Amino acid sequence: MSETALTRQQASEAVTGHGWRFVLGSLCTAVAVSSLAGAVEVAALAVAAAGADGERLLRLDLGGQRVLLTVQVPGAMRLSGRETALAVRVSAALAEAGHAVDAVGGPRAAQLLEIAIDAMDIGAVRPFWRAVLGYTDADADDPGAALLDPYGQGPAVWFQQMDAPRAQRNRIHLDVSVPHDEADRRVAAAVAAGGRVVYDKEAPAFRVLADPEGNEACVTTWLGRD
Repeated sequence: MSETALTRQQASEAVTGHGWRFVLGSLCTAVAVSSLAGAVEVAALAVAAAGADGERLLRLDLGGQRVLLTVQVPGAMRLSGRETALAVRVSAALAEAGHAVDAVGGPRAAQLLEIAIDAMDIGAVRPFWRAVLGYTDADADDPGAALLDPYGQGPAVWFQQMDAPRAQRNRIHLDVSVPHDEADRRVAAAVAAGGRVVYDKEAPAFRVLADPEGNEACVTTWLGRD
């Protein structure tokens, strides 16, 4: 299987028809189940279909109502045909066993969450967040790199360089990365719930929204980034 890096467009097109979505350098989907035993069955099928590559690339989050599946290359934001082929194999195995793979159904579509912290001196504030969260470095050689939950449960934390103090805006915001075909619905729902669009000149890559008191979040997709 080719190890050549795919563009975001190529990665998305390779898996969208198989129930997955490309989100923030990862392939994400979900399978609805009716019990924890059913979740274990789905997990076993997925692991078997993934083969040896699954040990490194496949992450599973099991619950009594849903199994979340993620395919990601550790420490990388690009995928190759190896990862998309793994996702397709998993979908086929689950479908053969009667399980529907659906990245955009259920209570919400697939998504990945990041926390962005604005900082004048990243080197000064980053150690605090690393310590208080118990996180690890995404890149040990980069003093400004993102921080990651070593168990893969919490959102990544990344740091945005500021040129001047920002007195009238929050300095921590959420980045909500969603499938390319979910972003418009998510933005519309946020606006309908009392929010507003603050900045959209770089849509569909990202749009900045604010709640009624001005606290901000970004809804992001892979579109417009290649």
